[in-house]
Amino acid sequence: MTVESTAARSKPRRSGTGGKRATKKTASAQNDAVSTTGTTGTTGTTGTTGKKTAKTAKSSKTAKTAKTARTGGTRKAAGAAAKTGGTRKPRSTAPAAESAGSELVQLLTPEGERVEHPDYAIDLTAEELRGLYRDMVLTRRFDAEATSLQRQGELGLWASLLGQEAAQIGSARALREDDYVFPTYREHGVAWCRGVDPTNLLGMFRGVNNGGWDPATNNFHLYTIVIGSQVLHATGYGMGINLDGADSAVVAYFGDGASSQGDVAEAFTFSAVYNAPVVFFCQNNQWAISEPAERQSRVPIYQRAQGYGFPGVQVDGNDVLACLAVTRAAVERARSGQGPMLVEAFTYRMGAHTTSDDPTRYRRDEERAEWEAKDPIARLRAYLEKDGLADAGFFAELDEESDAMGKHVREAIRTMPDPDTMAIFENVYADGHALVDEERAQFADYLASFAESAESAEGAR
Repeated sequence: MTVESTAARSKPRRSGTGGKRATKKTASAQNDAVSTTGTTGTTGTTGTTGKKTAKTAKSSKTAKTAKTARTGGTRKAAGAAAKTGGTRKPRSTAPAAESAGSELVQLLTPEGERVEHPDYAIDLTAEELRGLYRDMVLTRRFDAEATSLQRQGELGLWASLLGQEAAQIGSARALREDDYVFPTYREHGVAWCRGVDPTNLLGMFRGVNNGGWDPATNNFHLYTIVIGSQVLHATGYGMGINLDGADSAVVAYFGDGASSQGDVAEAFTFSAVYNAPVVFFCQNNQWAISEPAERQSRVPIYQRAQGYGFPGVQVDGNDVLACLAVTRAAVERARSGQGPMLVEAFTYRMGAHTTSDDPTRYRRDEERAEWEAKDPIARLRAYLEKDGLADAGFFAELDEESDAMGKHVREAIRTMPDPDTMAIFENVYADGHALVDEERAQFADYLASFAESAESAEGAR
């Protein structure tokens, strides 16, 4: 399918409707504008112009007077507040990040009811639907185990994906093997779909390796801790795809907080100018650590694409079917040479930002409860059960598989070997360097001093 650029629309229209109902109003509106300008220039009379000018001047004077009065009143009020020790009320923020309801692409309601969308159709077999459910359940179990292991001191840190399973599984299952993914540090579900061993994700957070997997093996880049930088990397990779003449696509994952980074703005600019085959997949989980999404953007994030000249769409990030359908359309568009697209998955971070965060300090319990009713796994299970697409045996087997995964993860993390302490000096320079050699020798002596101290202590006994 093709998707019309939102920047080219003459009037706002529901997100995601450009592909099948292209409009011709833009050219017509431009012609009307030219015609109107010409008419004004030839038919206007001196008398009419004079009256309009006088009226305009009068209106301007009135407005200026009113503005002065308002300014004076504001200053007086501010002065009075300062004298009495009062404080100014914080400027309210518009609920820009809230979903506009009718613009949200949804194929499965929170109650598990299947609905249709005019531009994003999807037809999956029962086996495929069960596969999506299995992906989300196992990903959530792995995430829960990792969180518990961090609490037990086995990991230094962990960034949970709880609540965002549908956004990650749905988008990742839309990709081909030759597509390339640039993740942040929370895309555990995407890693699962790309065939990365879940235990490899834990190595970096345990501090025993620098990533744990070869990006070229699964076309899945290493986790990126620096906020937003991977979006630029994805754009450069996409530009390279164009130079190679390949037909694969690139997906860059980032969050609502990262959308405020300059790297993301630069990536949008370059991808648009060079028509790079990149899908920018923003998981808007409502909170950039403790900062709400409404302070990240004055408009819904997907609408930012208009300013860069490519389309944007907002999808229900807790609907795995919608995420799959929208991402599939976006990557197909990119592969066909139509350039980048922004997908905003409207979802919610059910847990903490990371295990070092306490979300109870900045958000209401009622808010979390509202999103629990939209749980992505519960809604798909409701659909499978109501439509007879999965029986009790399937869910029982999956529970057993989930328990087995939990056991495997616990055993794997506790048997991970410690890294070679001297490995940090390897691969810094291709041909070696005298300064690195000196530092290596100093560090080796430092480590040896511990063994000598231990032997001395043992001899003193």
